[in-house]
Amino acid sequence: MEQDILDISKIRKLLFLGPNGSYSDFAKDKFIDAFNLNCVSTNLKSISSVIKALKDENSEDIVAVIPIENSIEGIVRETLDNLSSLKKEGIKIIAETTMNIEHSLIGHCKIKDIKIIRSHPQALAQCKQFIHANFPDTLIEEATLSTSAAIKSLNEKDKSVAAIGSPECAKMYNVPIIKENINDEENNKTRFILLGKFLAPQTGKDKTSITFSTENKAGALSKILTILDSYNINMSYIDSRPSKKELGEYIFYIDFEGHILDEKIQMAFADIKPLVKMFHIIGSYSSV
Repeated sequence: MEQDILDISKIRKLLFLGPNGSYSDFAKDKFIDAFNLNCVSTNLKSISSVIKALKDENSEDIVAVIPIENSIEGIVRETLDNLSSLKKEGIKIIAETTMNIEHSLIGHCKIKDIKIIRSHPQALAQCKQFIHANFPDTLIEEATLSTSAAIKSLNEKDKSVAAIGSPECAKMYNVPIIKENINDEENNKTRFILLGKFLAPQTGKDKTSITFSTENKAGALSKILTILDSYNINMSYIDSRPSKKELGEYIFYIDFEGHILDEKIQMAFADIKPLVKMFHIIGSYSSV
């Protein structure tokens, strides 16, 4: 492999989706603990801004944390759309972690006085049943870039605005919790990825993510899936996004068990590459 195996000692800066108190912030702390990182952390306001900063600095000593999938709402489209843009810089997923998501209703008000609820769109969607059961149709739902941004924006003098976010973030910004555990689903988890200019080492419990595009022909995708099956490669996820270049053309994303350094993975890739227009390994990595 041309790319270096992960060297944790080189990491000096970590970017994450902020502000402080976001679930990405807590995921960032989990990665820092897992790898015993000695680095400076910087929060940015959106997933795209995190990706842009990572690409602009393009250094081996910088990593980034962003969300990629929620167990209730599914894939984070902004993340998926940005991953294929990292090919030129050689930036890959080097680890993943999963965080429990526990939403609370937060604000300097009583529930009967709330006219506006702010939060990230996914958090609002994850509490939709609670909102419908407790508020009239006139309630205004305001989307913010993160749950922590919603909580941070609350003004003690405004008794009609509340936010949805984590109880830890509420305590961080000293805002009262009106009601805890308002998730529609109890088993609410979000998967976060750590991005860096490294190849993570083999652990025996690895996952590989790839993205590719095919000719717009019948059976083109089926041929790729058949190759993976022929090498007994267990696929765990597949999705597609418009290529934004041509109507009817799609970019596919696949996760499967194994590491790029595994012999059967390399053999499968050798068979797949002649059949695709674009092929990019997003990373081989394990969970922490």
